[in-house]
Amino acid sequence: MNYEEIKRHISIRAYLAARGILPQWERGNRGMYLSPLRKERTASFSVSYDKNLWHDFGTGEGGSIIDLVARMEGCSEVEAARRLNERNTGTFVPLSVEPLRANEPTPSRLAILSDRELTHPALLGYLTGRGIDPAIARTYCREVRYTIGGKEYFAIGFRNDAGGWELRNPLFKGSSTPKNITTLDNSSDTAMVFEGFIDFLSYLSLKGNLSPSIDTAVLNSVTNLQKAVPFLARHSVIHAFLDNDDAGRKALARLEESVPSSEVIDQSVFYRDYKDLNDYWQEKRRLANEKITALPPRKPFRTNGKDRKRNGNVLCPQ
Repeated sequence: MNYEEIKRHISIRAYLAARGILPQWERGNRGMYLSPLRKERTASFSVSYDKNLWHDFGTGEGGSIIDLVARMEGCSEVEAARRLNERNTGTFVPLSVEPLRANEPTPSRLAILSDRELTHPALLGYLTGRGIDPAIARTYCREVRYTIGGKEYFAIGFRNDAGGWELRNPLFKGSSTPKNITTLDNSSDTAMVFEGFIDFLSYLSLKGNLSPSIDTAVLNSVTNLQKAVPFLARHSVIHAFLDNDDAGRKALARLEESVPSSEVIDQSVFYRDYKDLNDYWQEKRRLANEKITALPPRKPFRTNGKDRKRNGNVLCPQ
């Protein structure tokens, strides 16, 4: 789709709903939201459903779906349009939404409907695009159907120890309650800790392993760090694969203070030029693919009178 088609056909209301952002109230073709661009207590962010435009009365900003995505995701308008066009499969969010009647209630809680084997091509394609081996993803993730704002969606689901789900699709990053960590206990004296499950799956994909041989904790948010301390404190060595941002650095410092009897090894130094392990893994794969593409065609060589072709992988598990 071109710019104008994106502006007309991709609903701002649906985009916000897919991110768990719902109106405080609706009247006719207009909804009022707490601004997704700043903190506020009184809704002053207006969305015109019929015109598909937004306006933040607190800052005076406004515009189309492209302008909003650029602001919310911290990218250029060109990149925002590219992301919207790439994500628009017609399956994650409805492209048009009928306005609610004046007194119709708006369900706001995310509710899980069902989970099944991860098979949908759109979800597997999203993971593959981030460098995740589909076989590894299917081992740890499920295809979860859920409702939010009265609409049904689906996403990749990663279950935590309390039975809640971390949910991801190209348009949504959220979770169901209860929120908790995810642990894998292999009775090892060494453990790994990851901030999120995408980094955990990236590590396994990078290594080429279907399952880790040592214990693992996935925080599912750095705010859950203290919940992981009792599990991590049982290990003499802890390998930390946290993000290279302020939150990740603070979490690493808190972890070191919380487990004084354990050796905490900061593995983020190996991807210090990237936001997180997944960003590093995606770039590593991209460079490897470019190298393969740049190689001249391989010629057959003769062995014992027979032509055989060279083979082998450029990248090996590290």
